[in-house]
Amino acid sequence: MKKRLPVDTQTFRRIREEGYIYIDKTKEALDLIQDYRFVFLSRPRRFGKSLFLDTLKEIFEGSKELFEGLYIYDKYDFEPHPVIKIDWAGDFKTLESTKEVALAIMESNQERLDISCKHTSNPSVCFKELLEKAYQKYGKEVVILIDEYDKPILDNVEKENLDVAKQNREFLRSFYTIIKSNDAYIRFAFLTGVSRFSRVSIFSGLNNLIDISLNPDFAYICGFLHSNLTNEFKEYTEGIDLEEVRRWYNGYNFLGEEKVYNPYDILLFLKNKQFDNYWFKTATPTFLIKLLKDRGYNTLQFENLEVSSRILDSFDIEDIEVETVMFQAGYLTIKDVKRRAGKTKYILTFPNQEVRTSFNDYILDYIVPNRQLKERIEDTLYDILAEGELDKLKDVLKSLFSSVPYQLFVRKDIRDTESYYSVALYMYLSGAGLQIEIEDTTDRGRIDLTAIVLDKVYIFELKMEGEGNPIQQIKEKRYYEKYLNYPEVYAVGIIIDSKEKTVKDVVWERVK
Repeated sequence: MKKRLPVDTQTFRRIREEGYIYIDKTKEALDLIQDYRFVFLSRPRRFGKSLFLDTLKEIFEGSKELFEGLYIYDKYDFEPHPVIKIDWAGDFKTLESTKEVALAIMESNQERLDISCKHTSNPSVCFKELLEKAYQKYGKEVVILIDEYDKPILDNVEKENLDVAKQNREFLRSFYTIIKSNDAYIRFAFLTGVSRFSRVSIFSGLNNLIDISLNPDFAYICGFLHSNLTNEFKEYTEGIDLEEVRRWYNGYNFLGEEKVYNPYDILLFLKNKQFDNYWFKTATPTFLIKLLKDRGYNTLQFENLEVSSRILDSFDIEDIEVETVMFQAGYLTIKDVKRRAGKTKYILTFPNQEVRTSFNDYILDYIVPNRQLKERIEDTLYDILAEGELDKLKDVLKSLFSSVPYQLFVRKDIRDTESYYSVALYMYLSGAGLQIEIEDTTDRGRIDLTAIVLDKVYIFELKMEGEGNPIQQIKEKRYYEKYLNYPEVYAVGIIIDSKEKTVKDVVWERVK
């Protein structure tokens, strides 16, 4: 019988008992249990953190029968330990409501462990008492599992709620200190979240907390590999273009040898059998868009963004850095790693087609007042390029550039250069769903922008009027050579009238 897709559950027991497909992550679980005690993992939302946490819970509670056939089954003794599980879900809009959620979590754990705490009004004191009593009652060291450790802070990062974020941060700092001060009672502690707050800001004194977020040994601890699609999900992927699936949903890099799929995307795609921005739609990045506008960023920069390791390591609510938020939230991933003079630099980019298209389209919705016009331009642009009808391109490009406010998310110093127009064109091409490569490098130079649609490749070169012949540059430097495996390759030159701030001319030539 065909196994079910675990679209609607993150409960390990239900998955194993009710015939859902399970991608075995118990090797990573065993490695953690054997070699670590205090562990932190950061992954974007909807990436399988909660399921992995629940898997650890069943391991430590001794539920060996659930693991038959999995890697860990005959390699671990499944000795039961009391488990305190903290899942931060609820209303965190005030410090008082955050404390109420914490107390409800403590009450739930008391019931599950059959323990009563005397101190039921102070969450931190109750946590300490629960930990000590669990150790005393069961005679075993306690396991602490914390899911979305940062949610009470992240739910309040917008400027108008920043005071609440700070209050919640101080509360959590006090709450998590219990872990440090009760080391003798603890067998294992595992915390997950989206952000990587510095130890100073939230894990004060918890110096032995090991961050495995970018440890290559745990690169696949959450998410799916391409081999999972051809093995465990084989019954659901027959007849599907898996290379197109890879382009749409693969691409997350946590420094392993392979890139990773977001499981939420894959499960919904396999259920619905159509490409859509499943993950992107689960949260609206309004706060992030405002941040981009305030800081003068544009999405073209995120195709090849170089940052230091410091940017990826910590999140500071009092000085939020765009790159940090984009990476930790899953809108950017690691494209390359460079090491120079003893320092590590990361090149970031969009992970896949879903995120690139959805993010650019969302920003266009934000900055273009007329959404119907925006969608009409995207559709027309796609149709022209799909059909190779380049004689119609000039008119749609005029509409495109006139639709975008001159206060586009770019620095003032590039608003009178071709870079400004490259940003606008890039956003529309990406929002329309085309495969895009920005400043693509060949051995003869750098291409401004390459768009691929169906079996056609378009090499765009933008020039301000009087600054040279774009087609001649493409042909002289033979930018098109790396794309000669495609049936049709076009060189497209866009000449900009700097005074009128519009398209002066579009020239093109088919080079294959």
